[in-house]
Amino acid sequence: MRFRLRTTATLLITTLILFSTITLGKAQDQTLIYQLLNNPEGNIAYQLNVVIPQNLHEYYEEKTHRITATSQFSSFVTPYALQPIADRLWEIYDKQEDFTNGALMIAHQITYEETTPAKYPVETMADRQGDCDLFAFITASIISAGGLDVILLYYEDQSHMNLGVHLSTAPENCRDSAYYVANDGTRYYVAECTGGNWRDGWRVGECPPDLKEVSAEIITLENAEQMAPGQVSASFSSMESSALLLEVSPIISIQNAPIILAGQLAPEMPNENITLYAKLNSAEWTVIGAVTTKQDGSYEYVWTADVSGSHAIRAGWSGNELYTGAMSTAKNAIVLPLLLITLIGVAVIAAAIGVVAMLVAKHGQRQYLEPTESQPW
Repeated sequence: MRFRLRTTATLLITTLILFSTITLGKAQDQTLIYQLLNNPEGNIAYQLNVVIPQNLHEYYEEKTHRITATSQFSSFVTPYALQPIADRLWEIYDKQEDFTNGALMIAHQITYEETTPAKYPVETMADRQGDCDLFAFITASIISAGGLDVILLYYEDQSHMNLGVHLSTAPENCRDSAYYVANDGTRYYVAECTGGNWRDGWRVGECPPDLKEVSAEIITLENAEQMAPGQVSASFSSMESSALLLEVSPIISIQNAPIILAGQLAPEMPNENITLYAKLNSAEWTVIGAVTTKQDGSYEYVWTADVSGSHAIRAGWSGNELYTGAMSTAKNAIVLPLLLITLIGVAVIAAAIGVVAMLVAKHGQRQYLEPTESQPW
């Protein structure tokens, strides 16, 4: 009876600890609300809910924020992380111009505040404030995630930044002549990301008067972030929180040996896509696989690492219309090189042979030194 009570108490305490851990993780996620119109002159309003997972926020806080050349500005553009926002915008817009103006409406709702150093879009959105370059990074991320060609326009003398967006047709909703810059024969219509007035703010093709006669450095997005260990969630309806657990077994293995990545999605939902990410030492995160959840929300994936080193592994779920996305905490797996294992094996065998040889030698020496019995006369 005592054993049963002790076991029950242990299970109860463990459950409470796990539940409190998950609850705290959910409480730290940030929910943002943005207003949108069906077009700049429209009268249909939408409310877009965006949720930033705390783990994703921490990931960007830990990344380098140092800029030593203007070409590095594009590394702060993160299309993958903001992909769900672009997906939602395409649900209400069917024109490139309206889609771009929708992305500008989001940036125009963030409070302007001079900010240094540079920050990634997730950080700026969570802070609810930023300045021209940070607004440009957010808007460029959404527009690029939406499949449009976009560039950063940097005005060094004016300490300002906005965007150029390539549209298949000239914008029609400009309140002035459409303004653009040309790069390699392609027209990029100016998109001003500051302003603070989301209903009547700058539209694509409209250029602030003080920037029309000055030159801008064109920064393309080849260095934009291609992958991140998670994404924000976006929906036009309210979303419930979710959680994602991950376990790695074994935590120490050798090259090309199977490593089991298993976990649980809460709430329990089948056929949901779980993306698995890994990064080696201090390298960038990459996708290593994807798996769908089982009937009870659990998942399992077998991964083989062909490169030795310390691997950080995470699981991510993008969420759906009802539930926010979730990221697991990072788990570590140490993969030892085959050469090292071979050398250790050789060393062990050599040591074993040495021990055997030493024992044989001692045994022979003992027999040689052992006195013989005296014979009776």
